[in-house]
Amino acid sequence: MADTHLDRDVLSALQEVMEDEYPMLLDTFLADSEERLVLLHKAEDAALLMNTAHSFKGSSSNMGAVRLAELCHELEQRAKNKNLSGIEKLLGEIDGEFAIVRPLYEAERQRSSPTEATVRRF
Repeated sequence: MADTHLDRDVLSALQEVMEDEYPMLLDTFLADSEERLVLLHKAEDAALLMNTAHSFKGSSSNMGAVRLAELCHELEQRAKNKNLSGIEKLLGEIDGEFAIVRPLYEAERQRSSPTEATVRRF
């Protein structure tokens, strides 16, 4: 199931590059994503919706959240074309996808965090 939602190769590459900062990157992505979801739901015009969706698409793509990036791209395009009818359904899909990937990232965070025993050795 996770493979349709997360690109594990992207996560592996990020972990290799970020090393000890990788868990913080995961935390930052989750926190930023929550803020972006709030902004998407509060957006009162197409421009704000488009910009927020664009930003969320980029961070999702960079973090390997494949389906989330696709949904944000769709929202960005609809906002760009000012085609906002039925947008609530798409926002619901974005919420649902984030609800799926959030625990996957949290599990990745737990997996990648140094254990207390490892920390004590240093």
